[in-house]
Amino acid sequence: MRAPNGCPVSDAAAAFDPFSDGYQQDPPEYVRWAREQEPVFYSPQLGYWVVTRFDDIKAIFRDNLTFSPSIALEKITPTGPEANAVLERYGFALNRTLVNEDEPAHMPRRRLLMEPFTPEHLRPHEPLVRQLAREYVDRFIDDGRADLVDQMLWEVPLTVALHFLGVPEEDMDTLRKYSIAHTVNTWGRPRPEEQVEVAHAVGNFWQFAGKVLDKMRQDPDAPGWMQYGIRKQREHPEIVTDSYLHSMMMAGIVAAHETTANATANAMKLLLQHPSAWRDICEDPALIPNAVEECLRHNGSVAAWRRLATRDVTIGGIDIPAGAKLLIVTSSANHDERHFADADLFDIRRDNASDHLTFGYGSHQCMGKNLARMEMQVFLEEFTRRLPHMRLAEQTFTYVPNTSFRGPEHLIVEWDPAQNPERRDASLRTAARAAVRIGEPSNHAITRPVVVQRIETVAQDIVRLRLVAPDGRPLPRWAPGSHIDVECGDTGLSRQYSLCGDPDDTGTLEIGVLRDPRSRGGSAWMHGQVKVGDRLHIRGPRNHFRLDEEARRLIFIAGGIGITPIMAMARRARALNIDYQLFYCGRSRGAMAFVDELAALHGDRLTLCVSSEGTRLDLPALLQKPVEGARVHACGPLRMLDALEAACAHWPEDSLRMEHFESMLGTLDPTREHAFEVELKDSGLTLPVRADQTLLAALRAANIDVQSDCEEGLCGSCEVRVISGDIDHRDMVLTRAEREAGQRMMSCCSRARGTKMVLEL
Repeated sequence: MRAPNGCPVSDAAAAFDPFSDGYQQDPPEYVRWAREQEPVFYSPQLGYWVVTRFDDIKAIFRDNLTFSPSIALEKITPTGPEANAVLERYGFALNRTLVNEDEPAHMPRRRLLMEPFTPEHLRPHEPLVRQLAREYVDRFIDDGRADLVDQMLWEVPLTVALHFLGVPEEDMDTLRKYSIAHTVNTWGRPRPEEQVEVAHAVGNFWQFAGKVLDKMRQDPDAPGWMQYGIRKQREHPEIVTDSYLHSMMMAGIVAAHETTANATANAMKLLLQHPSAWRDICEDPALIPNAVEECLRHNGSVAAWRRLATRDVTIGGIDIPAGAKLLIVTSSANHDERHFADADLFDIRRDNASDHLTFGYGSHQCMGKNLARMEMQVFLEEFTRRLPHMRLAEQTFTYVPNTSFRGPEHLIVEWDPAQNPERRDASLRTAARAAVRIGEPSNHAITRPVVVQRIETVAQDIVRLRLVAPDGRPLPRWAPGSHIDVECGDTGLSRQYSLCGDPDDTGTLEIGVLRDPRSRGGSAWMHGQVKVGDRLHIRGPRNHFRLDEEARRLIFIAGGIGITPIMAMARRARALNIDYQLFYCGRSRGAMAFVDELAALHGDRLTLCVSSEGTRLDLPALLQKPVEGARVHACGPLRMLDALEAACAHWPEDSLRMEHFESMLGTLDPTREHAFEVELKDSGLTLPVRADQTLLAALRAANIDVQSDCEEGLCGSCEVRVISGDIDHRDMVLTRAEREAGQRMMSCCSRARGTKMVLEL
């Protein structure tokens, strides 16, 4: 058996069946073999090419000209003539919507219809979501048992969806039947005897949508997204057409509620299957926004999307012919170890959870993503406050068989009503909570508790802290060069510390902390206030100073406390049997930490350069002649790193990688800045960036998700890709070669030198 490009089809690819129970229960696990061994393959059963890795799928989303969304709503299982005749009798004519429309028609419509989805316009919907969540929980809170899907998680998102769209509330049971029928008709495999029944439901849904639209036209100034579209039709009838509104009316009802209902059911199932995570969000509601992102990543409601190749193209090294249909398994991308460390681990404090592709990416990214996030946060807040003792009942989970959208048909939970917290404190029923975060969660809210197991003085004014999980659970895996952020008690300060222990030790994290006389308070607090047994809150680990494990030779240079990340790198180089040298510089031996430990591990590969002993490191001599295949990794004070950069100026590009532990970034001074524009190529937007505004702030205001952390140009979290435009680099992250290439910038601090930039966002 051969694929359309002539390549043989493997046995695993031939057996791939997205309608099987294995795929329905756990799509990422079902295609693990592909993600690891055959990331792009042809499925004879489906007639589609299947793509499973993160980078490949994100690249497909990014290029909507080569990879057309036109088949996104096409029936994946062709129906027979009898069912088709039924649809024809109903006048069913679902046409292009925002989901499956090509350029140049798509982006003008998206721009016109986007405003109601921005955070500013979504916030007024939050009180209704809270009211509905509270009222529905009231109905079963004293029962001790509930099917969350049947009794809440389907109806509340549907009510919110109707409210947002401006649709008069109708019979929800009928709408649920219609919505499921639409899903089965488009993405499922209905048996021949089911196809006619499904067709009748879809046809009725189509006619219902048309009738509701006709009612809306009688009062176009009423609130609601559809009425907003009707008003825009007056201004731009050539862009917002009658047939377009009818199709969006039907598609919008499904898109605005079914995915949110399924996503919340998946999230509750996942959290209750991980009692420690459930306990954590019950105790600390500030974790809920990131818990939502991790639930969407680990077990979201969108398993896959579809695209059509418009030309011959290569994906993941595989030649794909023009006209090929693609099933891009986003749920598999969300479990790709190449992007998500320990990807199968469910970690509600994961620092890059919101990188998931559940909402898609680029110009076709889900417009309703922040409405869904808001609803899920409110539901989790309600459940954790009022039913923290909830648990899953014994049950078998079933799913409506289809390729793309998934959530359990039922989710039965149990609890002891006598233990309901509001029986002891009635105010909990209506307890006020802070407004939910509308948009991607801030990394500053994602903390992980750790306990100080040991504090050891390792040099003059330097201590090593050994941190463990409070409950003895393993801590996240990390790679050399990683750091954590430590919250300094009630000071409001947060400081970054490189991890200096053994990356293979999953039970502990170790950091070295220098008492800095110039400290703004962080190191003084760490030295003066922290003691064994204290509980600290950290963020991370995260890594923007990665070891090049492909290098033939490694030269490590550390100055002072800069030895901390270099320690872990040298240990890893030794384990990989890479040729390496370690140069450690300091004022005096008494001020240099870990010297005996380093000497025991690295022997004559370690060179100590001690100023008080007259053994200074001669950087120009050491780096006089570039070494083929060598990489220099360094961390230390700014003066040393500046000298190192000058000494490596004649080395090949990207030979030098440095980490700074102090920022030279000052407060933004609008009188010395100029405004500029950024065109977001993937999203089809152009945004102004004011003189008093960072690029990061402008992106967030436009509903564009960008990670950030330190916002001082030190950590690299807020990196964005630059297609064109001259960059005023102000970060301490990028190498000389990376800056000269002009393809990356840190959005928290760097700016445009000119009046416009084009970004890959």
